[in-house]
Amino acid sequence: MTMHTILVVDDEPNYLIVLSELLRDEGFEVLTAPGGEEALATVKEADLDVVLTDMQMPGMDGMTLLGEIKKSYSDLPVVIITAYAEIDKAVAAMQAGAYSYLAKPFSNDELIVTIGNAVSHYSLIRENTRLRREMQQRDGFSGLVGKNPKMRQIYELIEKVAPTPASVLISGESGTGKELVAKAIHLHSPREAKPFITFNCGALDENLLEIELFGQEKGGFTGAAALRKGRLEQAHQGTLFLDEIGDIPLSLQTKLLRVLQDRSFERVGGNRTLQVDVRILSATVKDLKEEVQQGRFREDLFYRLNVIHLALPPLRERMDDIPLLVDSFLQRFAVKLGYERLEIAPEALRLLINLPWEGNVRELENTIERAAILCGGELIKPEDVQPESITVDRDAQWTREIDILRLIPDSVQLNDVLYAVEEQLLNRALEEAGQVQARAAERLGITKSLLQYKMKKYGIKKQK
Repeated sequence: MTMHTILVVDDEPNYLIVLSELLRDEGFEVLTAPGGEEALATVKEADLDVVLTDMQMPGMDGMTLLGEIKKSYSDLPVVIITAYAEIDKAVAAMQAGAYSYLAKPFSNDELIVTIGNAVSHYSLIRENTRLRREMQQRDGFSGLVGKNPKMRQIYELIEKVAPTPASVLISGESGTGKELVAKAIHLHSPREAKPFITFNCGALDENLLEIELFGQEKGGFTGAAALRKGRLEQAHQGTLFLDEIGDIPLSLQTKLLRVLQDRSFERVGGNRTLQVDVRILSATVKDLKEEVQQGRFREDLFYRLNVIHLALPPLRERMDDIPLLVDSFLQRFAVKLGYERLEIAPEALRLLINLPWEGNVRELENTIERAAILCGGELIKPEDVQPESITVDRDAQWTREIDILRLIPDSVQLNDVLYAVEEQLLNRALEEAGQVQARAAERLGITKSLLQYKMKKYGIKKQK
């Protein structure tokens, strides 16, 4: 069964029944309305792909209905049915934005071909709009930036798995680019021209989650005033990306497993079984094997989702990619902020390379955007990228009381001094804090994550 919905509008009950049955036999989902006012209400409530309406109706006629639809839903195709003697009205309707018209009497084949073309036309418009919006910033490998060996392995895996129908589980810390990888898989697959739909499984409560994912039937339960297509139907023939899959409730895991097994489901409040053709990609920051062992995630669903596993490295394991990422972000934000040019001082770039990046690429991107705004254009300086949680007292009293330079030999290079002092300060703070990292970080005036990064940098082991 296709996932396309048609609204048929006609004031003649018998004609409405004949058209509806014919289109249902062709696999379309059909809604009906006996007049323009009722049709307009349905257009506002339901997810439609085509409106098929008679021209001559009492009250609001087909031409008026067309005009009202185009005010708010300019891309939704409207096919007008006219009498043979009203070709001039059909031409006027086309000029007003109708997709096509059918002059009575018309054949069943003519109707089916016209509706099929309208559906394809609308699907293409929506997909082009979606891809333009989602991929405006494409660069590198489908939006991914980096040449670190670990990233090159990711690119090779994407190229291998993208052409297949296999489900892919993408794991990695927050901010590592899991959704970008999912988009890259979609764009290198045979489903490229079809929808790519994203859904966050941890963003809603259980009831809303089920409706958003599977849709709802009109009148299926109290408050269900309109037919609503879920993300599964929206992704028909394309790709559905389920982010934070580890957060999906157990009660819905069974329903999702059925989709993966036989591509069927029911909308909330309905009993009609619908078939859907969709490739499912998923992502998680959780260890799903651990979730399975704890009884919070179905083992059979885990294996269905984890046919192919892609593990994204955190930014701290690909620090050599920071200059490339920064350059990409500089180009993007220069355009966004209307700067003629935007560069970063070498000292600022060195500072970025020495930060822990607990939030990974997303945190780096936010830092560059903030710095681009603070610098006012042209050049990002070290103070523009300094984390807000780290402050420097340049007027500290102790620096005036002690002649630091007398303690440092002339031949020693800057990095050697900084490294030696920093390592000793870290060890002293940890010892005085009883090896409690949070307390040591507070003494040093840095974050716990930055302390942990520096401990790793100097090989300082956590003592018990």
